[in-house]
Amino acid sequence: MAKKVLILTGDAVEALEAYYPYYRCLEEGLEVTIASPTDKKVLHTVVHDFEDWQTFTEKRGYQIEAHASFEEIDPQEYAALIIPGGRAPEHIRLHKDFARIARHFFQHDKPIMILCHASVALTVIADEIKGREMTAYFACRPEVEAAGAKYIETRFHVDRNLISGHAWNDLPALMKEFIKQVNA
Repeated sequence: MAKKVLILTGDAVEALEAYYPYYRCLEEGLEVTIASPTDKKVLHTVVHDFEDWQTFTEKRGYQIEAHASFEEIDPQEYAALIIPGGRAPEHIRLHKDFARIARHFFQHDKPIMILCHASVALTVIADEIKGREMTAYFACRPEVEAAGAKYIETRFHVDRNLISGHAWNDLPALMKEFIKQVNA
């Protein structure tokens, strides 16, 4: 039986940060569930790019189907968790089941991969990330530190089961470590 990976996200997820891990996990033979806060739906993605602005730009992206709602998720069924970035993390963290699900992966030392703005979602479980090290998009540093975690100024960082990256262009290193931990 294939190991199961859970992706927690919602509308305005960064397209590459959802699609790349999803297809890479499928390619590895893992079973993947994309869960959305409210229901099974088609999620709207966004494309973040680093152009000549002081921050990233955002455009409409592709659509991706959510397979389940947060309420339907039993985290015990899953071997690992991925939380992509984009603007989705700021709203998925407000759902009543987000903390229950995410906390499970920390408490059971299962692999957790976060990208970019996903660190913001973890602020609602600050007790789980307090004292942990992570990287994130540089604008998320205040939230990471306010939650009691140590912000690491690198593009990619591993703190035991917590695998974190700065942005979508760090996905190759992130996925290599994530797959290694899932298959361990």
